[in-house]
Amino acid sequence: MPIKAIIYDLDNTVYPVSSIGDKLFGPLFDLIVASGQHNDAIEDIKKAIMRTPFRLVAQRHGFSDELTASGIALQEELEYDNAIDTFEDYSEIKNIPADRYLVTTGFAKMQHSKIKQMGIAEDFKEIHVVDPTKTSKKEAFAGILARHNYLPGEVLVVGDDPESEIAAAKALGIPTVLYDKTNMHSPKEADHAISHFKDLKTIFENR
Repeated sequence: MPIKAIIYDLDNTVYPVSSIGDKLFGPLFDLIVASGQHNDAIEDIKKAIMRTPFRLVAQRHGFSDELTASGIALQEELEYDNAIDTFEDYSEIKNIPADRYLVTTGFAKMQHSKIKQMGIAEDFKEIHVVDPTKTSKKEAFAGILARHNYLPGEVLVVGDDPESEIAAAKALGIPTVLYDKTNMHSPKEADHAISHFKDLKTIFENR
């Protein structure tokens, strides 16, 4: 079945979070260190925050309710005001003749500021920032399919997180592409696995 649309994740899919992590999350890291209200080493927590939604990190690393609430309140106001470089292969997605959508989980001000600093808003037909307290990536994906009359098999979801966008797409029967620059995951966790966007065009052309 020909692919009509591709839905992309943002963090660690369009750009590496590690390239801005210390500057973006510095105030949050300081808050966590000062609180002492967590179970694990701060370096492990920092790595997790750069790859996983904060609420899930807080749960997994034993943050107190107070620290979790303070961390959320802080991040709701954080914005990033420096230029951000996309991954070097990002431009390859523009060579694929399919509708492009961007769906990311996170805090609205933070995510929109990063999109602005990358200058990528015009590359996508729609951009959705998912607040996990109100909705989910699964609901965002389902909404895109419904509004534009796509069948699940006419869409690809591309992202780096098997537990987030890949799982959400699988639940809807949407084919998945794991974008794994550093070989962190098993390729079996998605229908396809790539480390460079040039390979996405091959998948697109052979569907």
